[in-house]
Amino acid sequence: MTIQNECIGCIIAQSERVCKAIGADDVLTKKIVHFVETSLENADFTLSPPVIAAPLYEQMAVLANKIDLYDEQKKHATTQALHYIPFLRETIEQNSDPFMALLKTAVVGNVIDLAAEVTFDLHDAIMSVFHTPFTCDDSQKLRQKLSTAKTLLYIGDNTGEHIFDALAIEHLQKLYPKLAITYMVRGNFIINDVTMLEAKEASIDQICTLLDSGVNTPGFEYERATDEAKKLFDSADVIIAKGMGNYECLSPVPRSNICFLLKVKCSVVSRSLEAEIGSIICKLD
Repeated sequence: MTIQNECIGCIIAQSERVCKAIGADDVLTKKIVHFVETSLENADFTLSPPVIAAPLYEQMAVLANKIDLYDEQKKHATTQALHYIPFLRETIEQNSDPFMALLKTAVVGNVIDLAAEVTFDLHDAIMSVFHTPFTCDDSQKLRQKLSTAKTLLYIGDNTGEHIFDALAIEHLQKLYPKLAITYMVRGNFIINDVTMLEAKEASIDQICTLLDSGVNTPGFEYERATDEAKKLFDSADVIIAKGMGNYECLSPVPRSNICFLLKVKCSVVSRSLEAEIGSIICKLD
């Protein structure tokens, strides 16, 4: 999907949140926000929001003299997520429908988004998501696709969320033991998205195959991916794409059997999916 007028204000607001998150002083804050505002004056409205945002975040990191702009916030989100794993593991294993429970667990993680218009409370999200139906519910179609699939590409989104993804993948493997699963991460530090560093720290490489997509955008941008990532994207029987960034980059849908699993957090995605902000989505195209 292409960037909309609301996205401009949202990205500027994100730059202000970046400054607050990293404890920038007034001088640095003005420098970063001015850079973003100036850069967006001639934004290319044929591009997706993640593609527009990527170089801006890279330059914000340069101005802040940081390699990973959100390193501290990512560690905090991961610590928070790990705290809930025993409870969620028990919830999945004792549920009468473990498949639906693992999907809800994956969506719970999607509230951890430092670039969204809304803030998150992980405890409240966990309590509410398991009692909230999917606004768009293609879970049965996904279940059927996975029952005959040989390969699944699971495209990650945010750090912290990846902890929930790992738990979901662990239980997918129990339900579909013949399914070969690959977890795809971003190619470099961008916002709070999961990279190979965080995925290996979480030992995801011990439960499935890990793949660096090579993309520098907060969403899977096919044209920027490595040849290996493109090949897997094209050939996987089923793809699960987590979060709004991946939805923004992959909409219109470039191939069949992509399941978008996310929580709606902004007005632009809300309109695209015809779902209210706060809705949870399991949409298989």
